[in-house]
Amino acid sequence: MSRSPTTRFSDRADDYRAARPSYPAGAVDAMLAGRGSPATLAAADVGAGTGIMSRLLADRGVRVFAIEPNTPMRNAGEAHPSVTPIDATAEATTLDDRCVDLVVCAQAYHWFDQPGACAEFGRVLKRPGRLALVWNEADETTPVSAGYYALVRAAASADAPYHADAREPHVFPPFGDGVTTIAHYDHTLDADRFVARARSASYVPSSGNAWDSLERELRRLHAQHATPDDRITMRYRTRLWTFDIR
Repeated sequence: MSRSPTTRFSDRADDYRAARPSYPAGAVDAMLAGRGSPATLAAADVGAGTGIMSRLLADRGVRVFAIEPNTPMRNAGEAHPSVTPIDATAEATTLDDRCVDLVVCAQAYHWFDQPGACAEFGRVLKRPGRLALVWNEADETTPVSAGYYALVRAAASADAPYHADAREPHVFPPFGDGVTTIAHYDHTLDADRFVARARSASYVPSSGNAWDSLERELRRLHAQHATPDDRITMRYRTRLWTFDIR
């Protein structure tokens, strides 16, 4: 399994597309608030992955540059007429100076060289411009989510990321103090997608005895809590930080 942030999801792209949660409408509302008509805006979705956030913004009318260096992840995304995929990194997006109104990093900022990325974001943002950092945090007060994360943590490799950034992200010039918004998102999954949700995590084994054991326990957990139509719900607390350049 690759440890490089730009390639470590290469063998997880299909599972990522199938089973990762989206983001609540309230979080998108907050990142666009005060920016004017979405149809007049351009955004860079940096670390776009399979394009979950890119499509949410594009569905609002925003023109989106989806910056993603991982080819399998980039190719796994569903095409959208207002989304332009770009093979580039957070630290070198290849975008023109001051060409976007919004830079968004959804479930991605913790993978970047943050001082270099912030300098690049400042270069490509118009004035005024906005940086939005978004994370879905598990709400482990529910038995499904608590059980899921207990199983995944037990199976995880030593380099599982700790998303402390979601609590108070550290940004660098030209950004200063941020504003945080919290929303909630419920993610409904059948048994196969519940298993794929775990396999999409880069720090979880995807084969071998460890994976086989984890899959058995995940399916048992799903069966224990599933509704009659074979669905469970994982609850997330979505934390959005916005930083404006004046």
